[in-house]
Amino acid sequence: MKRFLECCCTSPFEAVQAQEGGASRVELCEDLPSGGVMPRKEVLEETLKAVSIPVNVLVRPRRGGFVYTEDEILETLGLIRMCKDMRVAAPDGSTRRVNGVVVGALDGSLRVDKASIGRMVALARAGDHPMSVTFHRAFDECLDPLEALEDIIALGCDTLLTAGHAASVNEGKEMLRTLVRKAAGRIAVLAGSGVRPSNIAGLEEYTGVTLFHSSAHGPDGRTSSAVVSEMAGR
Repeated sequence: MKRFLECCCTSPFEAVQAQEGGASRVELCEDLPSGGVMPRKEVLEETLKAVSIPVNVLVRPRRGGFVYTEDEILETLGLIRMCKDMRVAAPDGSTRRVNGVVVGALDGSLRVDKASIGRMVALARAGDHPMSVTFHRAFDECLDPLEALEDIIALGCDTLLTAGHAASVNEGKEMLRTLVRKAAGRIAVLAGSGVRPSNIAGLEEYTGVTLFHSSAHGPDGRTSSAVVSEMAGR
């Protein structure tokens, strides 16, 4: 059975590799070594033209931590609006749009910044093109993961991207297992950071996670359709 695999991609080329390998979705970003930031508009447009699978966009205004100023929150809201309004004419004649946004923010006490995330979710959901919302790995730097889980669910996010409150899924597998149990279907838990062909099946069996996030890099350091295919279970 094909596994749900979201590929973290930084270019249209990588997104095509992800699609050809059987990925279910792309998360588009840039500057992956820093944990990723918002991709340039032209990269997003070209990626939407290049693939037909859903494309989510990392809306992170800068590298570094996840405690933002009001100006940075306003910048983030502007980027969400840009994603929401984008319409791209694909080669097949269809119009393609951003499927969802990937966001996250913490307050000064390293708890979920509920006020800011609430504004982001409301904007993403508004109008004639409601987008999905994923809370990203800012979660892994929060003070109390179980409290944060409940806050993220209450705010209306669809998905939580996490390594299990750890640097990688191998270190966080116990927490991933706990999060799946505590979430009880109220939010999708998407396991990411260190997911590879060698450990994905074991993580799936041990944690109960059914959605995975990976760059699926090949030997050249870019997303590889062969690696994607192996991980997706095609």
